[in-house]
Amino acid sequence: MNEALPDLVAQFHVKRGLFRRERVEAALFELDNFGCVMKTDKVFNPGDTVVLDLIMEMPFDNIRADGISGLVTERRKHCSNFFYSIDFVRINDQTSRALSDKLKRIRDVVTKKQLLKSRRSPGPASSLRQMA
Repeated sequence: MNEALPDLVAQFHVKRGLFRRERVEAALFELDNFGCVMKTDKVFNPGDTVVLDLIMEMPFDNIRADGISGLVTERRKHCSNFFYSIDFVRINDQTSRALSDKLKRIRDVVTKKQLLKSRRSPGPASSLRQMA
């Protein structure tokens, strides 16, 4: 969990008073078929349910997976923020097939971006290629 996933954010609503809600963006640090790890300064407790909109920023049209229901399973404090482990609820059933497909597309794009980034990052192998 060193770096946030590239160009991927989670948005969710937090109640602010009786009639007001705040829309919050949070960075994602892991994403798989079963859940994600999110970093935010908002406070949730294990057992809370949060509804996420995952947005992958792309040059022409963003990829969105809206209304993903998640269960907070773990909370770890880091400075003034928290890392939350969130398990997705009802992603793999047949009724949410379109949402599952969008989530798979986002995971595929993230994997490709991470692979490209690792190829460009300076390291011992790439510095040897530059010297040759």
